[in-house]
Parts: sequence; C-alpha cells; structure tokens
Amino acid sequence: MEDNKKIKEFASKIKLLLLDVDGVLTDGRIIYDSRGRDSKFFDVHDGLGVYLLSKAGVKTVLITAKSSATIKPRARDMRVEEVFGDVSPKSAILGKLLKKYNVSEEEVCFVGDDLVDLGLMRLVGFGVAVVNACSEIKNAASYVTIKHGGRGAVREIAELILKSQGKWDAIIRNYEL
Repeated sequence: MEDNKKIKEFASKIKLLLLDVDGVLTDGRIIYDSRGRDSKFFDVHDGLGVYLLSKAGVKTVLITAKSSATIKPRARDMRVEEVFGDVSPKSAILGKLLKKYNVSEEEVCFVGDDLVDLGLMRLVGFGVAVVNACSEIKNAASYVTIKHGGRGAVREIAELILKSQGKWDAIIRNYEL
C-alpha cells in the first residue's frame, strides 16, 4: 500500500472509476427468493458518491462476473455510464474502455474485493481494495479502504477522488444553498 501523498496523486488523475458489484457496491450477500430471483443490499451513501463523481465529470462503469436484474436499476439511479455483466476475465474489457472513454491506464481507478478482480486490479493506475477484500486483492491494491464493501467504501473512494481533484468544496457549496 502506498503512502498518503502518493494516494492523493493517484486519485487526482482519475477520469474513470471501474467498480466490481458484489462485495464492493454490495456487502457481498445475495438473497434468493422462492422463485430464484436475487436481491442485493446497496448503500445509499455509496450511491450518492457515484452520483457526485458523475456531476463532477468522473465517469463510472460497473463490471461484474455475475449478472443480476437488480444491478441496472441501481446503476441508473447512480448515473453510471455502463454495466458489464458476466465478464470473465474482467481485464479483457479494459482496452475497450480505455478507447471508448479516451483515458489511459493511469487515469483509471478500479475497486475490487476478490480473486476475479486481481487481473484488472494490476492493470489500472489506481487499484483499490475494500477493507474486507481477500488478502491477494489487498496486496495488489495501492489503497485499502477504511469502510467495508457495501457499507461506504465506494463513497470513501468518491470523496478521495473529488477532494484530490479539488472538486469537493464546490460540491459542498451546492448543498449549502
């Protein structure tokens, strides 16, 4: 894990945020009802963080190894650009995203929590592990969150990016009106 000054330097360059879903935007629990439909728990603070990034010009894309009908409505609420489901390996779509969003690897942040995230984590400029991630992900990350996945970790990263880019104070002023 990098020192605080280096973390802020990484975060100041971010133009594209890539997020895993299960274990990052959710707490990792998946609930199935008697008809086999799944439900997930999303944190409202994480959602506002992604929304604020969108308002500040930082785009967000969700990449998950397992699709779910619950993801797209949540992504729409947060103003996420795109959702990629059933992706394995996740690193396979990085080139497409770099080209589409006209960014370099160093301008991309990826937040992950488990082994399926390892390849992509190692390719981006700012790899982030949620605090409850597996040890391999934490070891590959430049930063490990204080908050748990699905419990404010994404908001923590959103604020870190916005503060490092000098955009946080303007956001606060919008809410003081």
